[in-house]
Amino acid sequence: MPIIVKLDDKLHDCRMTLTELSERIGITLANLSILKTGKARAIRFSTLEAICEALQCQPGDLLEFASESKADESAAASSGQN
Repeated sequence: MPIIVKLDDKLHDCRMTLTELSERIGITLANLSILKTGKARAIRFSTLEAICEALQCQPGDLLEFASESKADESAAASSGQN
C-alpha cells in the first residue's frame, strides 16, 4: 500500500505510548495498533482529528504517500527483513 503510517515516529517524538494515546482519545488499543502497523485499510476523519489533536500535529505528520517500491522497503525495514 503506498500510504505509510508514521504514527510510531510521532508518538516517539511526543514521548507518548500507544496506551496513553488510546486513553486520551477513546480509541481501543487494538484499533490504534492496527493503524500504527499500517494494516488499517481506512481511517475516519474523526479518528484522525482526535489523534492530531492529542499529538498536536497535522495529518501529513502521520501519513505519507510513497511509491510502491518505497512502501515495500518501509514495510521490510519495520519488520526487520532489510
